[in-house]
Amino acid sequence: MEKILIAGATGHTGKRIIEILNSSQSFHPVAMIRKEEQKQVFDDMGVSSVLADLEGEVDHALKGIDKVIFAAGSGSKTGPDKTTAVDEEGAKKLIDASKKAKVKKFIMLSAMGTDDPSQVEGLEHYLEAKKAADDYLRESGVPFTIVQPGALTDDLGLAKVKVAKKLNERGEISRDDVAFIMVMSLADPLVKNMSFEALEGEEPIKSALIELSSLG
Repeated sequence: MEKILIAGATGHTGKRIIEILNSSQSFHPVAMIRKEEQKQVFDDMGVSSVLADLEGEVDHALKGIDKVIFAAGSGSKTGPDKTTAVDEEGAKKLIDASKKAKVKKFIMLSAMGTDDPSQVEGLEHYLEAKKAADDYLRESGVPFTIVQPGALTDDLGLAKVKVAKKLNERGEISRDDVAFIMVMSLADPLVKNMSFEALEGEEPIKSALIELSSLG
């Protein structure tokens, strides 16, 4: 079983990712946590955890890890300093550690709008930080997938989406469906070294990703 490190494991989307991985036969999730008191939640689920902070040292968290899912985020409503520290510098730090550890794939949860942050009023700094991290990953040499969803909702996932390198439209997608997209992106041949946008749609997630991968 491949060991998958999940940064942002205690967040809304991160928890969904952990649940999916924990019920699979192919993956062994490792939750990256910032505080000792967060460990019990994962212990109760039978999920391994490692204590590491994106604003501190992270190299030790990559020991024995095969692939990484970055679902961490300061949140768009936090101050600019925290956004830079977590969404940009923290991501870069984990990418560097992943490169040293020779991880086989790094799946980044980004956001729609990173191609031109100035176009989304009120989220410019947040999207600039995300863009910087995305660009850093693209240039790192680490095999990657960058998922750029629309506005996240807590609606029940329907496992049907619309994906493309550029959708040219705005919209929403459930955290459930984003979590499934991130997990399916772990498959080596799927959406490798690709960035793509995702919204709720009509096509099953797996076939949507296979089709997108075939377009190169």
